[in-house]
Amino acid sequence: MISWERVNELRNDVGDEDFDDVVEIFLEEVDEVIERLRQSPDSSKLEDEIHFLKGSALNLGFESFSKICQTGERNAANQNTSAIDISAVISVYEQSKTQFFAREGTCIETRQAG
Repeated sequence: MISWERVNELRNDVGDEDFDDVVEIFLEEVDEVIERLRQSPDSSKLEDEIHFLKGSALNLGFESFSKICQTGERNAANQNTSAIDISAVISVYEQSKTQFFAREGTCIETRQAG
């Protein structure tokens, strides 16, 4: 579900001190899009939003999330938005976050909850 190799690579690239900030920004931006998808997905923006989610997921190593987004992006590009399972996209994101925090245990989770 998570590419821990990618997580470690990112941590090495930005340094331990900035890693939590990068993760926090990732979560804020992705949570915004997820909330839009949860509340009222706009089919005219779906391809762009799913593309953004896929790229963000790849950057942080959310491998399963990026794969489901890639499938959704392909469907949107082919004008087949009805084939995109938005609830599955949201679910995989939530599962990925849970797994990430279970292992990383960063202070970000506390900041996100507050």
